[in-house]
Amino acid sequence: MSEEQTYSAAAEVGQVRLRRTRMQRIWIDLKKAPPTAIFGMVVVFLYACMAIFAPILAPHGQAEIFVQPYAPWSSEHLFGTDQIGRDVHSRLIYGARNTIGIALTTTLLSFAIGGGFGLMAAINQSWLDQILSRFVDVLMAIPSLIFALMLLSIFGSTTGVLIIIIAVLDSTRVFRLTRAVSLNVVVMDYVEAARLRGEKLPWIMRREILPNILPPLVAEFGLRFCFVFLLIAGLSFLGVGIQPPTADWGSMVRENASLIQFAKYDIKGAITPLLPAGAIALLTIAVNFVVDWFLHKTSGLKE
Repeated sequence: MSEEQTYSAAAEVGQVRLRRTRMQRIWIDLKKAPPTAIFGMVVVFLYACMAIFAPILAPHGQAEIFVQPYAPWSSEHLFGTDQIGRDVHSRLIYGARNTIGIALTTTLLSFAIGGGFGLMAAINQSWLDQILSRFVDVLMAIPSLIFALMLLSIFGSTTGVLIIIIAVLDSTRVFRLTRAVSLNVVVMDYVEAARLRGEKLPWIMRREILPNILPPLVAEFGLRFCFVFLLIAGLSFLGVGIQPPTADWGSMVRENASLIQFAKYDIKGAITPLLPAGAIALLTIAVNFVVDWFLHKTSGLKE
């Protein structure tokens, strides 16, 4: 075996050992996680499975209409039907895919916009920083819900428009956080050394700054996802979010809210509008449990 082959084989062995060490550390961290974090991860995993395998898990289509509206709970319709005869159980499952999928896409886009501009503003602290910061100040001065309602009434409530509007509005918070944590990193010696080597701005952002600000951004991602998730559900409840026949938990609460007044005649039917509301609350609590644990883990505090 040549010297070059020996070096390549040693490098592969080193990478395998490094991956094993990382997996062992992750497993140890998971075993030490508090019960709340484990509960949150289990709930998030179950919701993710429900969103991914919605067509397999749902007994009926999300827009399939049956003869009897507001049908009672039965073996055919586990949670009854809604006001036009659609199966509530199936729409709950499809609602996980639609609501969570759109919220996740919106959050990723907001981090791409806000994180990118935040890094640029922190590195280039000149006219670009001033323009971006003042523009963000203007957007943050307007209440997000009211501004989103106004923009959606102007441009329409299609899924693409909904994602772009909420992502742009939410990116202002991401910009503020990214800029704040990046300002402490751009003055470090290794960043100055990269500049003196002639490295390009995208390389410095990706290789020198981003890895050192990742923990607070990951924690913020979980929190922003919850805020976006709740905002989309709120807009759908008001009728300007995800539009029918697409299943959405926020619109399902509004569509079945009238059943609550018949609680003394049909207690199960009265619970129907609480199911999507409970699904929203459970996911929000679970994500916050995981984020709290991650923040505690990355802060370096001892148990």
